[in-house]
Amino acid sequence: MTANLLNTLDLDRELSNQSPQEIIAYALDQFDNIAISFSGAEDVVLIDMAHRINPEKVQVFSLDTGRLHAETYRFIEKVREHYGIQIDVVFPDAYAVNNMVREKGLFSFYRDGHKECCSIRKIGPLRRKLLTVDAWVTGQRRDQSPGTRTAIPVIQDDKAFARPDGTLTKFNPLANWSSNQVWEYIRSNNVPYNELHDRGYISIGCEPCTRATGPGQHEREGRWWWEEATMKECGLHAVNTQK
Repeated sequence: MTANLLNTLDLDRELSNQSPQEIIAYALDQFDNIAISFSGAEDVVLIDMAHRINPEKVQVFSLDTGRLHAETYRFIEKVREHYGIQIDVVFPDAYAVNNMVREKGLFSFYRDGHKECCSIRKIGPLRRKLLTVDAWVTGQRRDQSPGTRTAIPVIQDDKAFARPDGTLTKFNPLANWSSNQVWEYIRSNNVPYNELHDRGYISIGCEPCTRATGPGQHEREGRWWWEEATMKECGLHAVNTQK
């Protein structure tokens, strides 16, 4: 890191007026050990932008929960081949998964809510990965989820996943973009995307917890559809639900 990022509020105000490409360029310039979190369409837009800016510095990781669609696994491989990059696929702790499934079965989240399963399959692996980097980049947008993402900043001090006595900077370069802008970029730049999007899936997570959405439905309505509409978060972006 080559800059003082203590005053992230001032920096966020400055970066919020810049394009996603300018934000990514700034992030790559300031941090040597920075990674892009990859799962969906927004994330591949970030990979594409970063690859055009500095292909030698593109570090990408993806969480494999063990419950992804077959189409998502093909998508991960398509992105790896398209950009000629390594993707660090991070897995959950097998012992923790085994204990949960043995005690509660494979679909306990329909009864108990998705938090426990996501904690084991997503948050644990994410925490392990983020302990190894100084900054990370996500595809969060403010219009993605009512009540939990409307105020996300472009840059933030991620205290939830920082090393003990350390710091972790989080960039959300697409915070100000809409879904339409994301897809305009994908089509204009021939960016690979998950084939499930062509079948009505907008926000794609694990197979048991994701379904296609109909006309007029918000994109997050296809995620954890049996739960409260304003809390569609798995914990990867824990700060979004903190009051």
